[in-house]
Amino acid sequence: MASKQKNLTPQQQNYQQLQKKYEIKRPILKNCVKAFFIGGLICVIGQAISYFYIYFFNFTEQTAGNPTVATMVFLAMLLTGFGVYDRLAQFGGAGSAVPVTGFGNAVISAAIEHRTEGFVLGVGGNMFKLAGSVILFGVFAAFVVALIKTLLGMWGVL
Repeated sequence: MASKQKNLTPQQQNYQQLQKKYEIKRPILKNCVKAFFIGGLICVIGQAISYFYIYFFNFTEQTAGNPTVATMVFLAMLLTGFGVYDRLAQFGGAGSAVPVTGFGNAVISAAIEHRTEGFVLGVGGNMFKLAGSVILFGVFAAFVVALIKTLLGMWGVL
C-alpha cells in the first residue's frame, strides 16, 4: 500500500485522504448477524415445509427434499413478484441470496426487469442470464460427481 502511495501525485494523495474521511463505514458485524438470522429463518421455513410434506403426504426425509426445494423456489418467486423478497434481501443481504430462494429471486427479477421488451425477447431472453450459469455448472458438477462415484464403485472403493 505504501508503494502505491508513493506513485501518486500530491493531488491524488489528498483526494484519497478526503475519500477516506467521507467513506461510509459499513457495520460488518451487524450485517453478518442479520444475514445469519435471515438465512436461518429461510432454512427454518424450508424445514417446516419439509415436515409438512412428510406429515401430510407420507414422504420420507429423503424424498421430501425435492418438493421442498420446488416450493421454496416458488415462494421466493411469488414474494419477489409482490416486492416482499426484495425488502427482505435488502435487510438480510447474503442471508437471502445464499439459500435456494436466492436462485428463484434471481430468475424472476430478471424476468420482471425485462418484461417491457416482450415475453419472448424480454422475459424469455433475459430470465436465465444469471440462472443459466447456475443451472449449467450445477448440471456439470452433478455429472462429474456421478462419474467419480461410478468409477470408484467400479474399482470397489465405494
